[in-house]
Amino acid sequence: MARVALAHVAKVYPNGTRALDDCTLEVADGELLVLVGPSGCGKSTVLRLVAGLEDATAGEIRIGDTVVNDLPPQARNVAMVFQDYALYPHMTVRRNLEFPLRMRGNARPDIDRRVATVTRQLGIEALLDRLPKQLSGGQRQRVAMGRALVREPAVSLLDEPLSNLDAKLRVDVRAEIAELQQRTRTTMLYVTHDQVEAMTLGDRVAVLNGGRLQQVASPRELYERPASAFVAGFIGNPPMNLLVGRLGHEASGRVSITLAAGTLTIAADRMPHALPAGDGTVTIGIRPEALTLADARTASALALTVEHVEWLGHETLAHLRASTDGVSRVVARLPGMHALTTGQPIALTVDPERIYVFDREGHALTP
Repeated sequence: MARVALAHVAKVYPNGTRALDDCTLEVADGELLVLVGPSGCGKSTVLRLVAGLEDATAGEIRIGDTVVNDLPPQARNVAMVFQDYALYPHMTVRRNLEFPLRMRGNARPDIDRRVATVTRQLGIEALLDRLPKQLSGGQRQRVAMGRALVREPAVSLLDEPLSNLDAKLRVDVRAEIAELQQRTRTTMLYVTHDQVEAMTLGDRVAVLNGGRLQQVASPRELYERPASAFVAGFIGNPPMNLLVGRLGHEASGRVSITLAAGTLTIAADRMPHALPAGDGTVTIGIRPEALTLADARTASALALTVEHVEWLGHETLAHLRASTDGVSRVVARLPGMHALTTGQPIALTVDPERIYVFDREGHALTP
C-alpha cells in the first residue's frame, strides 16, 4: 500500500481543452477517497494521470515516495477497475484472475496462493470455472475487483465500477467494496458521478467541477459545511435549495435576508464576514430538511405554493414555488405523510442555524 499525492497537476490537451487545472490532492495510505462531480469535470482524468495512461501537462504525481510522472503504467504498481469490467470473454474466472500474474512471470505456487486469497475475500470460489457470460453483473464486478486485487497493487483505481448494475445490486456491491477496503486497507481512489455513492463510500470525498478541485472533506463536513454554492447544490439528495436573496442589517443587530417568498433573519455571528458590497445580493442555501410547516401568520415564514408532492412513506418531498414570483422553487423534506395538494398555499419556517449564505462568486460566507 502507498499514499498518492498530486501537487499542482494540470492536464491540457493539444486542442486547448483544460481537463484539469492546478489540482493538489493527497490520498493517505489505506484510505478510500472518492472523486465526485458532474460529467466532464476531470474525475477520470485524475485516475488516468495516476495510472500513467495520460501525461500531466504540469505538476508532480507521487505514489509512495516515488515521483511517477516519467514512469510507464506497468512500473507504477497500480490496478484499475473499469466501468465495463473488461474481462476476457474466452477465459474462465480462474484464468482471468491469473492473467496479470502470469504476464508478470509469477511462479505457479505464488499465483495459486494469491488467487485463493482473493477468491476467498470476495466469495467467488464457486465461480472459478465459469466464463464471464455465465455470470451476473454483480459477479462480474467481483471478478473485476479480484483481478485488480490479486496483483497486490500499491493503489487501486476504480472508474465508476457500479454504473452498469441495477439499483439494488449497486447498493449491495457498494457495501461489499467498503467492507473489503476496510479489511484489506487498500489505498483506493474511486470515481463516481453519484453523490449518494460518494457520501456512503468515502473516508473523504473530493468534489470537482470544470477541472478544478472545489473541496476535499469527510462526507459529514461536505454536507454540513460546504465551501461553495456548487458543493452545497451538488451534495445532498434532494440537493440544497439555492435562492437569490438580499442581505441587510436590522435595528436589533440581526441580519435580514429578503427572498421572493418572504424575509428571514439570522444572528449577526452567523455572518463573520462583512456584508457584500453593492446591493447585498447573495445566494441563500437551505437544506430541504431545515424547512418545517408553519401557520401562515407565523413571523419569518416563507409563503409558498405546492407544485407536486412525492409520498415516500417515511417522508414527504414537497416541491414548491414562491407564491409571489412563481419562479423561485424549493423542495421541503417533511417527516411522515402529508395531505398536500397541487396549488395549495403553505407556509414554511426555516431553522436560522441552518441557513447558508454564499457571495456572488459562490464562496461560503457563513461558518
